[in-house]
Amino acid sequence: MSPRGGFDEDLLMKVLSDFAHTLAGRFDVSELLYRLCEHVIAILHVDGAGVSLLDDRGRLRPVTAVNELSRRLEAAEEEHQQGPCVEVSQLGIEVVVPDLDERAESWPGWYEEARVLGVRSVLGIPLRLQDQLLGALNVYSVSERQWREPEVRVARVLSDMAASYLANASELDQAKRTAEQLREALESRVVIEQAKGVLSAEQHISVDRAFGLLRDHARRNGASLREVASAVVTLGLRPSRQPRPFRQDPH
Repeated sequence: MSPRGGFDEDLLMKVLSDFAHTLAGRFDVSELLYRLCEHVIAILHVDGAGVSLLDDRGRLRPVTAVNELSRRLEAAEEEHQQGPCVEVSQLGIEVVVPDLDERAESWPGWYEEARVLGVRSVLGIPLRLQDQLLGALNVYSVSERQWREPEVRVARVLSDMAASYLANASELDQAKRTAEQLREALESRVVIEQAKGVLSAEQHISVDRAFGLLRDHARRNGASLREVASAVVTLGLRPSRQPRPFRQDPH
Protein backbone atom coordinates (compact mmCIF):
# COMPACT_ATOMS: atom_id res chain seq x y z
CA MET A 1 0.00 0.00 0.00
CA SER A 2 1.47 3.35 -0.95
CA PRO A 3 2.14 5.85 1.80
CA ARG A 4 -0.43 8.54 2.30
CA GLY A 5 0.60 12.07 3.10
CA GLY A 6 -0.26 15.74 3.03
CA PHE A 7 -3.05 17.58 4.78
CA ASP A 8 -6.17 19.57 4.01
CA GLU A 9 -5.03 23.18 4.28
CA ASP A 10 -8.50 24.67 3.72
CA LEU A 11 -9.97 22.52 6.48
CA LEU A 12 -7.09 23.48 8.78
CA MET A 13 -7.88 27.17 8.32
CA LYS A 14 -11.53 26.53 9.06
CA VAL A 15 -10.68 24.53 12.18
CA LEU A 16 -8.32 27.21 13.50
CA SER A 17 -11.04 29.82 13.04
CA ASP A 18 -13.56 27.55 14.76
CA PHE A 19 -11.21 27.00 17.70
CA ALA A 20 -10.60 30.73 18.06
CA HIS A 21 -14.34 31.39 18.32
CA THR A 22 -14.76 28.53 20.79
CA LEU A 23 -12.10 29.91 23.12
CA ALA A 24 -13.92 33.25 23.26
CA GLY A 25 -17.07 31.59 24.63
CA ARG A 26 -18.07 28.79 26.95
CA PHE A 27 -16.90 25.30 26.13
CA ASP A 28 -16.75 21.81 27.59
CA VAL A 29 -13.20 20.44 27.80
CA SER A 30 -14.20 16.86 27.03
CA GLU A 31 -16.20 17.92 23.98
CA LEU A 32 -13.31 20.10 22.85
CA LEU A 33 -10.80 17.22 22.98
CA TYR A 34 -13.13 14.95 21.01
CA ARG A 35 -13.43 17.64 18.37
CA LEU A 36 -9.65 18.04 18.34
CA CYS A 37 -9.20 14.35 17.51
CA GLU A 38 -11.90 14.45 14.86
CA HIS A 39 -10.24 17.48 13.26
CA VAL A 40 -6.82 15.80 13.30
CA ILE A 41 -8.23 12.74 11.55
CA ALA A 42 -9.93 14.84 8.89
CA ILE A 43 -7.06 17.28 8.28
CA LEU A 44 -4.22 14.75 8.19
CA HIS A 45 -6.23 11.96 6.47
CA VAL A 46 -5.37 9.46 9.20
CA ASP A 47 -7.31 6.59 10.74
CA GLY A 48 -7.41 7.49 14.40
CA ALA A 49 -6.39 9.98 17.07
CA GLY A 50 -6.61 10.14 20.82
CA VAL A 51 -5.68 12.34 23.76
CA SER A 52 -4.35 11.05 27.06
CA LEU A 53 -3.78 13.26 30.10
CA LEU A 54 -1.48 12.77 33.08
CA ASP A 55 -3.24 12.19 36.40
CA ASP A 56 -2.00 13.25 39.83
CA ARG A 57 0.21 10.17 40.06
CA GLY A 58 1.84 10.77 36.69
CA ARG A 59 -0.02 7.97 34.90
CA LEU A 60 -1.57 8.55 31.51
CA ARG A 61 -5.35 8.33 31.32
CA PRO A 62 -7.18 8.24 27.96
CA VAL A 63 -9.84 10.92 27.69
CA THR A 64 -11.00 10.54 24.08
CA ALA A 65 -12.07 7.66 21.86
CA VAL A 66 -13.42 8.96 18.57
CA ASN A 67 -13.55 5.50 16.98
CA GLU A 68 -12.99 1.86 17.91
CA LEU A 69 -9.40 1.84 16.67
CA SER A 70 -8.52 4.82 18.86
CA ARG A 71 -10.39 3.43 21.86
CA ARG A 72 -8.58 0.10 21.79
CA LEU A 73 -5.15 1.64 21.30
CA GLU A 74 -5.67 4.18 24.08
CA ALA A 75 -6.92 1.43 26.40
CA ALA A 76 -3.90 -0.75 25.60
CA GLU A 77 -1.59 2.16 26.31
CA GLU A 78 -3.20 2.74 29.71
CA GLU A 79 -3.09 -0.98 30.54
CA HIS A 80 0.56 -1.54 29.59
CA GLN A 81 1.76 2.01 30.32
CA GLN A 82 3.73 1.85 27.10
CA GLY A 83 3.31 3.24 23.62
CA PRO A 84 3.80 6.59 21.89
CA CYS A 85 1.82 8.66 24.40
CA VAL A 86 3.67 7.13 27.33
CA GLU A 87 7.01 7.80 25.68
CA VAL A 88 5.98 11.38 24.97
CA SER A 89 5.04 11.88 28.62
CA GLN A 90 8.27 10.29 29.85
CA LEU A 91 10.65 12.10 27.52
CA GLY A 92 8.65 15.25 26.81
CA ILE A 93 9.46 15.07 23.09
CA GLU A 94 7.61 14.26 19.88
CA VAL A 95 7.57 10.62 18.85
CA VAL A 96 7.55 10.13 15.07
CA VAL A 97 7.29 6.52 13.87
CA PRO A 98 6.89 5.95 10.08
CA ASP A 99 7.09 2.15 10.43
CA LEU A 100 5.71 0.70 13.66
CA ASP A 101 7.63 -2.56 13.23
CA GLU A 102 10.76 -0.60 14.15
CA ARG A 103 9.36 -0.03 17.67
CA ALA A 104 8.02 -3.54 18.32
CA GLU A 105 10.60 -4.21 21.04
CA SER A 106 10.09 -0.81 22.68
CA TRP A 107 6.35 -1.27 23.23
CA PRO A 108 5.69 -5.04 23.04
CA GLY A 109 2.27 -5.13 24.71
CA TRP A 110 0.93 -2.07 22.94
CA TYR A 111 2.53 -3.09 19.65
CA GLU A 112 0.59 -6.37 19.60
CA GLU A 113 -2.73 -4.54 19.85
CA ALA A 114 -1.65 -2.07 17.15
CA ARG A 115 -0.60 -4.95 14.89
CA VAL A 116 -3.96 -6.67 15.33
CA LEU A 117 -5.68 -3.42 14.32
CA GLY A 118 -3.42 -3.00 11.29
CA VAL A 119 -1.78 0.23 12.45
CA ARG A 120 1.52 0.87 10.68
CA SER A 121 2.51 4.43 11.64
CA VAL A 122 2.08 6.59 14.73
CA LEU A 123 2.75 10.13 15.78
CA GLY A 124 2.90 11.34 19.38
CA ILE A 125 2.76 15.06 20.18
CA PRO A 126 3.17 16.55 23.68
CA LEU A 127 0.27 18.49 25.15
CA ARG A 128 2.36 21.13 26.84
CA LEU A 129 1.70 24.45 28.52
CA GLN A 130 5.01 26.29 28.78
CA ASP A 131 7.10 23.95 30.97
CA GLN A 132 4.19 21.84 32.19
CA LEU A 133 3.43 18.59 30.35
CA LEU A 134 -0.31 17.85 30.47
CA GLY A 135 -0.43 14.73 28.33
CA ALA A 136 -0.12 13.75 24.69
CA LEU A 137 -1.93 13.56 21.38
CA ASN A 138 -1.63 10.27 19.46
CA VAL A 139 -2.19 10.01 15.70
CA TYR A 140 -2.62 6.61 14.02
CA SER A 141 -2.33 5.51 10.39
CA VAL A 142 -2.94 2.04 8.93
CA SER A 143 -0.47 2.91 6.16
CA GLU A 144 3.24 3.46 6.47
CA ARG A 145 3.74 7.19 6.56
CA GLN A 146 6.82 9.37 6.55
CA TRP A 147 5.22 12.13 8.63
CA ARG A 148 6.62 15.11 6.75
CA GLU A 149 7.45 18.19 8.78
CA PRO A 150 4.39 20.20 7.62
CA GLU A 151 2.13 17.36 8.85
CA VAL A 152 3.91 17.17 12.19
CA ARG A 153 3.64 20.95 12.47
CA VAL A 154 -0.12 20.79 11.92
CA ALA A 155 -0.48 18.23 14.72
CA ARG A 156 1.76 20.38 16.91
CA VAL A 157 -0.30 23.53 16.34
CA LEU A 158 -3.56 21.74 17.13
CA SER A 159 -2.01 20.15 20.20
CA ASP A 160 -0.78 23.53 21.43
CA MET A 161 -4.24 25.00 20.96
CA ALA A 162 -5.76 22.15 22.96
CA ALA A 163 -3.26 22.74 25.77
CA SER A 164 -4.23 26.42 25.80
CA TYR A 165 -7.88 25.44 26.09
CA LEU A 166 -7.09 23.17 29.03
CA ALA A 167 -5.19 25.96 30.76
CA ASN A 168 -7.99 28.43 30.10
CA ALA A 169 -10.56 25.98 31.48
CA SER A 170 -8.45 25.51 34.59
CA GLU A 171 -8.28 29.27 35.10
CA LEU A 172 -12.04 29.56 34.63
CA ASP A 173 -12.61 26.79 37.18
CA GLN A 174 -10.28 28.50 39.62
CA ALA A 175 -12.05 31.82 39.10
CA LYS A 176 -15.39 30.10 39.66
CA ARG A 177 -14.15 28.47 42.87
CA THR A 178 -12.79 31.81 44.07
CA ALA A 179 -16.11 33.50 43.35
CA GLU A 180 -17.99 30.75 45.20
CA GLN A 181 -15.66 31.05 48.19
CA LEU A 182 -16.16 34.81 48.24
CA ARG A 183 -19.93 34.37 48.09
CA GLU A 184 -19.81 31.87 50.94
CA ALA A 185 -17.65 34.20 53.00
CA LEU A 186 -20.10 37.06 52.48
CA GLU A 187 -23.06 34.85 53.39
CA SER A 188 -21.24 33.63 56.49
CA ARG A 189 -20.55 37.18 57.58
CA VAL A 190 -24.24 38.05 57.34
CA VAL A 191 -25.42 35.17 59.51
CA ILE A 192 -22.59 35.65 62.02
CA GLU A 193 -23.48 39.32 62.40
CA GLN A 194 -27.12 38.35 62.90
CA ALA A 195 -26.18 35.84 65.60
CA LYS A 196 -23.96 38.39 67.35
CA GLY A 197 -26.88 40.84 67.38
CA VAL A 198 -29.27 38.25 68.79
CA LEU A 199 -26.96 37.27 71.64
CA SER A 200 -25.97 40.85 72.37
CA ALA A 201 -29.60 41.97 72.65
CA GLU A 202 -30.86 38.99 74.64
CA GLN A 203 -27.96 38.69 77.07
CA HIS A 204 -27.16 42.40 77.34
CA ILE A 205 -23.55 41.92 76.37
CA SER A 206 -21.31 43.63 73.86
CA VAL A 207 -21.16 42.34 70.32
CA ASP A 208 -17.51 41.46 70.93
CA ARG A 209 -18.53 39.29 73.87
CA ALA A 210 -21.28 37.76 71.75
CA PHE A 211 -18.73 36.87 69.10
CA GLY A 212 -16.57 35.29 71.79
CA LEU A 213 -19.49 33.08 72.82
CA LEU A 214 -20.00 31.96 69.24
CA ARG A 215 -16.32 31.28 68.70
CA ASP A 216 -15.87 29.39 71.96
CA HIS A 217 -18.94 27.24 71.36
CA ALA A 218 -17.73 26.39 67.85
CA ARG A 219 -14.30 25.37 69.14
CA ARG A 220 -15.66 23.26 71.99
CA ASN A 221 -17.97 21.36 69.66
CA GLY A 222 -15.76 21.07 66.59
CA ALA A 223 -18.20 23.08 64.49
CA SER A 224 -17.68 25.96 62.13
CA LEU A 225 -18.44 29.48 63.23
CA ARG A 226 -21.07 29.76 60.51
CA GLU A 227 -22.82 26.58 61.65
CA VAL A 228 -23.07 27.85 65.22
CA ALA A 229 -24.26 31.28 64.10
CA SER A 230 -26.89 29.71 61.84
CA ALA A 231 -28.12 27.56 64.73
CA VAL A 232 -28.44 30.66 66.90
CA VAL A 233 -30.47 32.50 64.26
CA THR A 234 -32.66 29.66 62.95
CA LEU A 235 -32.71 26.93 65.64
CA GLY A 236 -32.71 28.91 68.86
CA LEU A 237 -29.29 27.75 70.05
CA ARG A 238 -27.94 29.83 72.90
CA PRO A 239 -24.27 29.22 73.71
CA SER A 240 -23.74 29.24 77.46
CA ARG A 241 -21.21 31.45 79.11
CA GLN A 242 -18.35 29.48 80.52
CA PRO A 243 -17.96 30.06 84.27
CA ARG A 244 -14.90 32.01 85.24
CA PRO A 245 -12.25 29.92 87.02
CA PHE A 246 -12.45 30.08 90.85
CA ARG A 247 -9.69 32.09 92.45
CA GLN A 248 -9.01 31.57 96.14
CA ASP A 249 -8.63 34.77 98.13
CA PRO A 250 -5.00 34.84 99.29
CA HIS A 251 -6.14 36.66 102.44
